[in-house]
Amino acid sequence: MGRNEESTNVELIIESALKVPGVKVNRKEFLVRVFSDKLSEDKIPDLIEKGPLEVGISKEKINRIAKSLVSKRTLQSSGTSFVAGIPGGWTMAATIPADTLQFFGVALRLSQELAYLFGYKDFWNEEELDIERIKSELILFLGVMFGVGGAASTLKVVSSKVAQQALRKIPQKALTKTFYYPIIKKIAAIIGVKITKDTFAKGVSKIIPVVGGVVSGGLTYTTMTKMGNSLRNAMLDTLDYSQQDFKKDINEIKNSMSDIIDMEFEEIAEGS
Repeated sequence: MGRNEESTNVELIIESALKVPGVKVNRKEFLVRVFSDKLSEDKIPDLIEKGPLEVGISKEKINRIAKSLVSKRTLQSSGTSFVAGIPGGWTMAATIPADTLQFFGVALRLSQELAYLFGYKDFWNEEELDIERIKSELILFLGVMFGVGGAASTLKVVSSKVAQQALRKIPQKALTKTFYYPIIKKIAAIIGVKITKDTFAKGVSKIIPVVGGVVSGGLTYTTMTKMGNSLRNAMLDTLDYSQQDFKKDINEIKNSMSDIIDMEFEEIAEGS
């Protein structure tokens, strides 16, 4: 299976998982539910427009809430995986193993919630998902969660205000073409390989249904905790980000993605 095919498969899994009931996160409802008891009513409109940090919620409090969310979704993922580990427990898209689809569903719900806590705009245009953001931010979030080399640094470089100012001299089209898009495609391909290996390994446990469910749930609990905290930490880092951090992350990206980074981008980044 080639890199393009693997990255396409990841996009298909994401699109399919986002159709699972409960995976889509309504940004407005989520923020109001989390912060309505922490803010006066007159600040709610600003919360929805600008995000928690901009209305005076401290980064420490945001981080505490984020930690709690990771724990909550981890438990949910474990329970879901137990059901999926029993043949016939979940029957969804025939081309995608049910436990894989459910696992990604929980990961994507958590990634949306963490993103909204840390100030990201809505991923949904009315009721429709912004497909281009599937191919960029959500795949990048999953890359961080899966521990793909260079993914966390890429998230910080494209998300932090310091990095955005440093890269302002690069036209957006050139930045996307020479830097962002190639990295996203590589992350998607690497995740695709991981999915293939993980799905194969889990298949063995299905031979013994109940034991298989327990094993699947235990693996999911451990994995999702690590994944969620990796993304939380990367997003937290963007709130207190320096020029020195930017240069460090650029070097990390160059080392991890040296086979795809455009030389033009390297030269511009060196001068930032």
